[in-house]
Amino acid sequence: MRVEHRGEWGSRMGFIFAAIGSAVGLGNIWRFPYTVASNGGGAFLIPYLVALLTAGIPILILEFSLGHKTRHSAPGVFGHLNKKYEVVGWFQSLIAFSITTYYIVIIGWAVSYAVYAITGAWGADPKGFLFGTYLQLTDSPMKLGGLNMKVVIPLLIVWGINYSVLRIGIKKGLEKANKIFMPLLVIALLVIVVRGITLPGALDGLDYFLKPDFSKLADPQVWLSAYGQIFFSLSVCFSIMYAYSSYLPKDSDIVNNAFITGLGNCSFSLLSGIGVFSVLGYMAYSQGVSVAEVSSAGVGLAFIVFPQAISALPGLSRVIGVVFFASLIFAGLSSSMSLIESVVAAIRDKFDLTRNQALNRFTLISGLLSLLIATRGGLYILDIVDYATNQYGIVIAGLAELIIFGWFFKTDSIRKYANSLSDFTVGKWWLVCIRGTSIILGLMLFLKIKNTIHNPYEGYSWLALGIYGLGVLIAVSIGAVILANKKASKKFQEAIYENGIGNEIKLDENKD
Repeated sequence: MRVEHRGEWGSRMGFIFAAIGSAVGLGNIWRFPYTVASNGGGAFLIPYLVALLTAGIPILILEFSLGHKTRHSAPGVFGHLNKKYEVVGWFQSLIAFSITTYYIVIIGWAVSYAVYAITGAWGADPKGFLFGTYLQLTDSPMKLGGLNMKVVIPLLIVWGINYSVLRIGIKKGLEKANKIFMPLLVIALLVIVVRGITLPGALDGLDYFLKPDFSKLADPQVWLSAYGQIFFSLSVCFSIMYAYSSYLPKDSDIVNNAFITGLGNCSFSLLSGIGVFSVLGYMAYSQGVSVAEVSSAGVGLAFIVFPQAISALPGLSRVIGVVFFASLIFAGLSSSMSLIESVVAAIRDKFDLTRNQALNRFTLISGLLSLLIATRGGLYILDIVDYATNQYGIVIAGLAELIIFGWFFKTDSIRKYANSLSDFTVGKWWLVCIRGTSIILGLMLFLKIKNTIHNPYEGYSWLALGIYGLGVLIAVSIGAVILANKKASKKFQEAIYENGIGNEIKLDENKD
């Protein structure tokens, strides 16, 4: 049974822009380049491509197919399968909710730094400026230190942009926004690339980024890093692609859309890597040190290393600074909107609320919680929550999804459904990939737990890790159980519980 009046993409291009926009986030700019450089350079692209073809694209096909067929977000998709599995969909949706709460704060930082770049406000000490002048960081994650208005104001601006766009709807709001943000992101990255490769020392940076070390291919950890990068960067297994594909027109090409989305995301990652490391190469050249000494990932790269590199540029430094932080803003907004939309869709579907009612509830709750990250101790909370949700929450959600679809049910009908809509069809290797990825995720989770037990993340106290890390995962789990068991609207009950997936997609429980 179709759920009416949910909205629909106006064009295939609109969906592609939105799907790639969701996949292309801050991690493509500040995580991917460092991951490549530290895992064999150009040689890393081999396991990365293998991971894309055996994990990333197969999961995209799975989620595009199920979202399109059921016309529901994650809870509805899993509820169609079996009512008891609805909790998995809510777990994924609440992981997206958790990520949104701190992710929007980082976009707010980028807004501030785009302004600071005009004058080079960070001066000769970007690290001191970030932690002291801007974030006013306390000395412990247990000391919040009150709200920091330098963070609160841009945070409210970012919330305002997200809310305004999503309130308009799918076609006129979300689709049009991505048609603006994605071309602007490409232009911004191209400006950085062109400026970067013309600098002295740029080739040293690119050599460090892409020089192949094929001996690394014998290291299993490099392969796990490749799968981890693909998994975390494609916005799979935490409800987004289910929601986005549920808005696809009836005759949409599933397989081609999945390949375009996966390859588009990887292309953005490579482009950002070239831009980032060409500039870092110049920075190393100007300081007379190796590229390895100036390279880093995450917040450090974006808000410490790159501002330092921008200040050292021989020309157009202010312009490049503004463009770099603008690229973070565009990438962040396209991803944050997808995170919000995935949860809004889940709330609308189950409780039959209007779009604005669901959006208002989400924005109020997540917005208030994001103020915790806007305190003077907020960076600590952000760091721990990000680690818990990305390194554990998403992996657990993905593992549950792939075990259910790969091992508990005969899912060949999903492949046939996707093929019936696609010019390019996939064979039975698809199911092998789904099952194989579940094993890899299980291994990743085991090794991550083992490592954390022996080496607490970043030296944080077990109390801080328990409250902000484990506490968030427990809250997400409890919330998922509550929402899964909360009384649904009559429309949802008829579509999900009374006309389940046995009728919709004809998945049969595996009796073997």
